[in-house]
Amino acid sequence: MHTLFVVIAWLLLSPPAWAHKPSDSYLSLAVQNDHVEGQWDIALRDLDNAIGLDSDGNGEITWGEVRSRHDEIVSYALSRLVLSADKQTCKTQVLEQLIDHHTDGAYSVLRFRSDCGGHIERLRVDYRLLFDIDAQHKGLLRLTQGGQTSAAIFSRESPTQEFSIAERSHWNENIQFIREGTWHIWLGFDHVLFLLALLLPAVLIRAEGRWQAAGEFSSVCWNVVSIVTAFTAAHSLTLSLAALDIVRLPSRLVESTIAASVVLAGLGNLYPMMISRRWLVAFGFGLIHGFGFAAVLTDLGLPHDSLLLSLVSFNVGVEIGQLVIVATFLPLAYLIRRTWSYPRLVLTGGSLAVIAIALIWFTERAFDLQLFPL
Repeated sequence: MHTLFVVIAWLLLSPPAWAHKPSDSYLSLAVQNDHVEGQWDIALRDLDNAIGLDSDGNGEITWGEVRSRHDEIVSYALSRLVLSADKQTCKTQVLEQLIDHHTDGAYSVLRFRSDCGGHIERLRVDYRLLFDIDAQHKGLLRLTQGGQTSAAIFSRESPTQEFSIAERSHWNENIQFIREGTWHIWLGFDHVLFLLALLLPAVLIRAEGRWQAAGEFSSVCWNVVSIVTAFTAAHSLTLSLAALDIVRLPSRLVESTIAASVVLAGLGNLYPMMISRRWLVAFGFGLIHGFGFAAVLTDLGLPHDSLLLSLVSFNVGVEIGQLVIVATFLPLAYLIRRTWSYPRLVLTGGSLAVIAIALIWFTERAFDLQLFPL
């Protein structure tokens, strides 16, 4: 029982900084014989955290404030990105700075050219942006060469990658997006708390107006399988629709609704109304969680051949992460379901904590506030 409490407490007491979309930047590189043409989109909020763009401290970043810091932005960014071809460092020059809007806000856009001094056979990319202040930051790369496009992800654990310009490794791309999908659900605490809120009563049954311990483990498993399958089917559907750009919703609406879904899932445990059909709840809210999963892929702007590959791999990673959570939680919950503390502390106390945290997330996302510092 102690282990289960530790797992739940870790999830519930983790910093609410995860309320917002994780930090990403979008790096596009097009290899052209002896040079690379690039575009790098970096969120203004990330640059503000790194070098301080909001000079008057009013909480808003204006075009004038960004323009006055162009040199510092270039210096900061280029000190954290090194391109090399065949062991020779390429000379990078920023040609233009713009502002663009992604689903989660405004980005500084750096368009640059890197001269590598000869025909490029292999390109090495050393990416270190924000890793010193945000361990969860990711750099999403779109690499184009010879009419083909591939993708890669940089993290603090893998800041340096090398690419063969003549050959494209589908296997490495698959592994990277599977890993990213797994970490996305593990580190996206709103998705984890939603899943846990649905699983908390799975080892209990409702009879005569109160919770009682469930019987056979097989029946509990069947109940959990129906919930997880419904959640998976729903978020896979909307993840695909959003990633293929068939349906797009504003990021703020999606993130706010995801937070609201966690609140409602917690309330559903305290005021049970759909005990026998919780899979319907999982399916309904899973639809909106899929749009949240898709944000990473849609902003990357991959062509359809790369996008389909990335989409399938990312989704496989999400399912792996989800199954690990279920496999960790369910046996422990089943073992202690008959104790007095499970319905009182784990179910009721856990649901109240889930509701409190999700209300903070909802307030921050819906009203664009930051109630807790990052």
